[in-house]
Amino acid sequence: PQKTSFHRSQTLGYKNGFAFSRLPTVGIGGERLYVNQLSQAELDELSKRPMLTYRQAKQAPPSGFIPAHVAFDKKILKFDAYFQEDVPLSAEEHYRIRQVAIYYYLEDDSMSVIEPVVQNSGLLQGKLIRRHRVPKNDGGDHYHWKDLNRGMNITMYGRMYRIVDCDPFTQVFLESQGIELNPPEKMVFDPYTELRRMPMHKYVTPSDFDQLKQFLTYDKQVLRFYAMWDDTDSIFGENRPYIIHYYLADDTVEVREVYKQNDGRDPFPILIKRQRLPKTFVDKKKTFPSCVLEISDQEVLEWYTAKDFAVGKSTTLLGRTFFIYDCDEFTRNFYRDKFGITDFQPVEIKKKPLEEVPQVIPPYNGFGVLEDSLQNCFSLLPKPPRKDVIKMLENDHRVLRYQVALESPNPEDRKRRFILSYFLSNDMISIYEPPVRNSGIIGGKYLGKTRVAKPGSTTENVMYYEPSDLTIGSTIEVFGHRFVITDADEYVLNYMESNAESFPMATLQSLRDHFRPRQVLKETAKSDIPMLGTSDQEMDELIVQVQEEMKLHKYLNNKSIQEAFLQCDKDGSGILDKAKFLALCDSLSVPTNSFLVNKLIDLCSCGEDKINYCDFLRAFPC
Repeated sequence: PQKTSFHRSQTLGYKNGFAFSRLPTVGIGGERLYVNQLSQAELDELSKRPMLTYRQAKQAPPSGFIPAHVAFDKKILKFDAYFQEDVPLSAEEHYRIRQVAIYYYLEDDSMSVIEPVVQNSGLLQGKLIRRHRVPKNDGGDHYHWKDLNRGMNITMYGRMYRIVDCDPFTQVFLESQGIELNPPEKMVFDPYTELRRMPMHKYVTPSDFDQLKQFLTYDKQVLRFYAMWDDTDSIFGENRPYIIHYYLADDTVEVREVYKQNDGRDPFPILIKRQRLPKTFVDKKKTFPSCVLEISDQEVLEWYTAKDFAVGKSTTLLGRTFFIYDCDEFTRNFYRDKFGITDFQPVEIKKKPLEEVPQVIPPYNGFGVLEDSLQNCFSLLPKPPRKDVIKMLENDHRVLRYQVALESPNPEDRKRRFILSYFLSNDMISIYEPPVRNSGIIGGKYLGKTRVAKPGSTTENVMYYEPSDLTIGSTIEVFGHRFVITDADEYVLNYMESNAESFPMATLQSLRDHFRPRQVLKETAKSDIPMLGTSDQEMDELIVQVQEEMKLHKYLNNKSIQEAFLQCDKDGSGILDKAKFLALCDSLSVPTNSFLVNKLIDLCSCGEDKINYCDFLRAFPC
């Protein structure tokens, strides 16, 4: 065919203000060019730029410089490698193979080594060598990508890595740089890890028992037994009821506690959770911690089944012995149909009577009131003893006062006199010692208000002093000290006479006999007949009364009294000065403050300052 198109392609052009030429892509008329039809001279001629007549042509600008960190940005060479690590302290493995990935960063010639993290390996994995330029030798050289290849060993920081392969980008890059790569090798795996991944070979003969059939047949069918656990052998142990459930669907056993209201225990219902319970172990050792470890089929020779439970028999479950005394109706029907058992007579459980522990009350320690201290033995939160409020209101401010003398082997204590006050409102006693000048003894409160128990009384049977016990001449013991009642207040006699039905006749008569001489003296003083003299009969009666009163003062020695008066009367006249007489009586502990003794001294007076002691000594016969 003839050409009809003869145009030529454009080979000249401008770009960015500069003229440039390009080779034609098609021939004349758009024909395809298989080879360049222009000669080299023609090409050179076309490539020459026109020269101006007045100067040289401008040279083209050089191509732009591209730095390495820009040219190789994010271009990384990756090598697959592994290293071998010794395991000296293991009987199952002697060495370990650890796979790593070696990364070479072309932009700054740095390297890093990273180990993939394996879950539950127990090793510190991840970044083994951080990114930096790794030294090659001691001369200061560093590893370059030209030093890396497949099938070679590389040592970094004393650890030798075996490079087995690389990724496709690394292979293309190294080949483009003229490096001949070694053939790839297979990755070596850790033998111990591979052994753990292999399934264990179990040669177990398959059972012909169909568990699915058992589950579908006996689902939601439970045997119920009522049992007792006797734990009385241990401290604070007791008989405790339990309910044993046996699940027929999977042969599991559950033991539940029987919770009763106000039984003193927390409502924790489950004693043994639902599980299969072992009956016989395979050569079980005593040191085998079966209570801690999970028991598998390899350690158990026989498990508990439904035929191991029966009414009237004991069953040991995990170390506890349970006595089965009854079961429910469904359990009876199951055993009757399955095993042909017809004897389901329930066993009567007799509770052991609780031993009554006698309450031992400790001895009284002497602190506080006995009833108040005794409340600490009855309750953790002691309550104060109940008071007789009616008695307190009726006898408020009613006090019986007595004069008492202290019984003591010390001569200094014999002269001491005390005031004993008995409070009728609460049966308490207080003792007060009137101060005596120049006695050398500090008076004041001797005993505060408290209830005083009689000698011989115990904490179970306490007997306190009462007004009926306080008679003239009686001895009372107050916390180890003995006091003799020598006198009383007239209010005591008046109160007892007004309430004669509440006091014994002996107590009332002793007070009347004690106060009769005073009443006679008062009546005589009120009479109009003056007492000009005293008959011998009255003197004798008074001496007899003084002798009876002095019998209460057991510490007096009549013989020493007579000898002292005779020694003091040097001229033997039988008359002494009154001041000297009273001083001698005080030194001999003669109670001159007594009413009868004062009356006797008045009768023995000879004038104002003289006393005839001969008649006075008649009251102190040897």
